[in-house]
Amino acid sequence: MRTFLTSLWGRLLVGAAVVVIAAILPLLAIDIPGVLPGPTYTPGTLTVLAYAMLIAALALSYHLIFGVAGMLSFGHAMFFAAGAYGLGIILRLLAPTGMPSEVVFLLAIAITLVVALVLGNLVGALALRVSGISFAMVTLAIAQAMNVMIRRNVGGLTGGEEGITLTVAVVPEWLVGVVNTRNLYWMALAILVIVYLACVWVERSRLGHVVAAARENELRVTVLGLRPYLVRLFLFSAAAVLAAVAGMGFMLLQSSATPRISTSDFTLTLLVIVVLGGVGYRWGAIVGGIVYTLLDQRLAALASSDAIAGLPDILRIPLSEPLFILGMLFVLVVMFAPGGIVGIAHRVTSRKGTKQDVEEPAVLQDMEA
Repeated sequence: MRTFLTSLWGRLLVGAAVVVIAAILPLLAIDIPGVLPGPTYTPGTLTVLAYAMLIAALALSYHLIFGVAGMLSFGHAMFFAAGAYGLGIILRLLAPTGMPSEVVFLLAIAITLVVALVLGNLVGALALRVSGISFAMVTLAIAQAMNVMIRRNVGGLTGGEEGITLTVAVVPEWLVGVVNTRNLYWMALAILVIVYLACVWVERSRLGHVVAAARENELRVTVLGLRPYLVRLFLFSAAAVLAAVAGMGFMLLQSSATPRISTSDFTLTLLVIVVLGGVGYRWGAIVGGIVYTLLDQRLAALASSDAIAGLPDILRIPLSEPLFILGMLFVLVVMFAPGGIVGIAHRVTSRKGTKQDVEEPAVLQDMEA
């Protein structure tokens, strides 16, 4: 049984089962007190779960940069913001054109994806000229510049500190309003599945093998006649587009966006999510994103509960701060479970100490042969 679960068909069946279960959750009345705000069919719970899945999709795109390529970026949130703000701005600009709303909506999505691709290539072409901490600082500087532009409301497009709202008049009716929360939930699930499949394709492609090999030994890859810069640029741009897809889903779910989603703090949250779930594991990004989001949502309610209010000050003050609890959880994971949540499960269920869902950079052996 264990061998089957770790095989390709076993993992495919498990993944399909998880997707099916997630898809039928809005049709069920599952209530988990302390974890979910209510039964799974209620709009509030579906909104929280949809948001968690979009954050998981965003974490998956960051996994490509950090977990696969081994590049620490402090600016990945800018691509998420580009997707959210790009969709909102383009919809608002195209709404008065008189074109059918369906055409406007699809055209806005296409233009936003192109903008994200161009932005990813431009940022990657500049940042990938350096490596290590210098790469992290370049991405941080560019992200901060973009955040300042959003806050300053350049061109009167971003709404400044107030943010931007969705032009619902040109959005399909089945994606607007509380009554359609179930559809928005399924949209978020579809985005997560699409991003996951895209990550699988990239990692298992020849390009993904080259990126993984360059992470381990860039000089050796160069000697073999390969160009790590170009494949890293492709992967960086792919991660940018996938982050923008998650950003567009966020805009449709929340019907608005604020400058907070473009800050470096938001990127640091992604880093915490990937480490919490397990660096190098695709499922780690998903599990980390969902767990972190649910904790972030529910710890705020716990902090204001009577149980915390009745504790002595030495315990009440730190426990009333959700960020303190999340920070301590991150420290504990780093110290005692460096493989993250998925790493723990992997060690328990697998007889081998290697990661099953991350292929080795075998391109080196192929090239040398």
